[in-house]
Amino acid sequence: MPRITPALTFALFAGLAAFAVAAFSPGVLNDGDTYWHIRAGEWMLAHGAVLRTDPFSYTAAGAPWHTQEWLAEVLLALSWRGGWAGVHLMIATAAALTAGVVGYCVRRRVALVPALLATVLGLACATGSLLARPHILSLLLLAMWTTGLVTAREKNSAPSWWLIPLMLTWANLHGSFAFGLALAVALMVEAVVESPKRAKPAIGWSLFLAVAIASALLTPFGIAGLLFPFRLLAMTGLGNIGEWQASDFSHVSPFAIALLASLFVFGSGKIRIPMFRLLLLVGLAWLALNHGRHQMLLGVVAPLLLAPSLGRVWPAPGEPGKPLFAALALTGFSALIALRAALPVVRGNDPVSPATALAHVPLFVRATPVLNDYSFGGYLIWNGVKPFIDGRADLYGDIFLGNYDAITAPDKDALAATLAFYHVRWTIFGAGAPVVKLLDATPGWHRFYADKLAVVHVHD
Repeated sequence: MPRITPALTFALFAGLAAFAVAAFSPGVLNDGDTYWHIRAGEWMLAHGAVLRTDPFSYTAAGAPWHTQEWLAEVLLALSWRGGWAGVHLMIATAAALTAGVVGYCVRRRVALVPALLATVLGLACATGSLLARPHILSLLLLAMWTTGLVTAREKNSAPSWWLIPLMLTWANLHGSFAFGLALAVALMVEAVVESPKRAKPAIGWSLFLAVAIASALLTPFGIAGLLFPFRLLAMTGLGNIGEWQASDFSHVSPFAIALLASLFVFGSGKIRIPMFRLLLLVGLAWLALNHGRHQMLLGVVAPLLLAPSLGRVWPAPGEPGKPLFAALALTGFSALIALRAALPVVRGNDPVSPATALAHVPLFVRATPVLNDYSFGGYLIWNGVKPFIDGRADLYGDIFLGNYDAITAPDKDALAATLAFYHVRWTIFGAGAPVVKLLDATPGWHRFYADKLAVVHVHD
């Protein structure tokens, strides 16, 4: 049994809090991509192979599909065998382990109160991305990877080789492994710049990075898997997808609070951060400001990178741990797991699930080409309907995404051309989508069904 330390107790309570939020928050399932991720995982389990072409849509049917997240999709499909409660349990476990790793790393170096603030403010930045999608599983690997790199820098040594199998797993789980490699490059530069004997860290870190990159190639896609994250980031069509847009400061958010709190603390002048480490943190903040989805990267990595500097100002005292507190945290985990398993998760209408609207569409109509809302694509796949579009932006490409943006702007000519070219016979869009009014006025089309969530039009 591991020795009970304040850091371990802190990690257990951090994990418990994260587990409670993820296990019972309905918002965890409010992403249409969850549907097709599970269906892709089911396909791979049934066929014993990795998906390489699109089996779901009719607009990209048979086109090459780079399933970078194949391992995460298989895990999601396995969790689905326990129903939506099973999916909740897996995502909550991943969130708890991530919070536990971050909390342990920070508390081991920093006194209780500043460690609590750093951990809470950091992890709060990831709450906007707390969704049943592969990136949540990758956050645990990001936390472990960053912890290993930070520990190596504190010891003025090359990173431990136990991180290599971590990178191998990560490369098959989610495209964010490329960020992990970039972070390792950045900390290697820091190690070389700050070392009086630059040859030794340069050789040690370079050898580690070479093996890490080689392990990242051990995926079903080889070199294409390594290049895929960079090709995705180069897509211009991502700018119109919510999670790829700039961070929104029109309302109070955990990210905004974390930024303001950081400015206040750093402005006090008590904390001295090495220049290169500060530049790295500024770069992470820039990523988070440019793309909302990168707030989670900043939230996990920043507390770990700052922990050594915080520990120099507020060091963790060498006090013994309290086994009673650890026992209470473990009891809390047991109770929450039992409660989550016992409570059924019933899904109906929600922002990505037009359940009632689709139920009103006859089966023979569902079998014909549809023009659908981007956020509804996953739900259509879930119900065996081949969508016009769904959340796989990389599959459809910039030209297709640009045309879809024109359709939904709405552009009358783009809509008419698309309806004719794809022989569309019905549409389903969110009730507030601007294209709905244009469809109302389009000759040969009429409203078939409408509710507060979705509107269905059918061709006469």
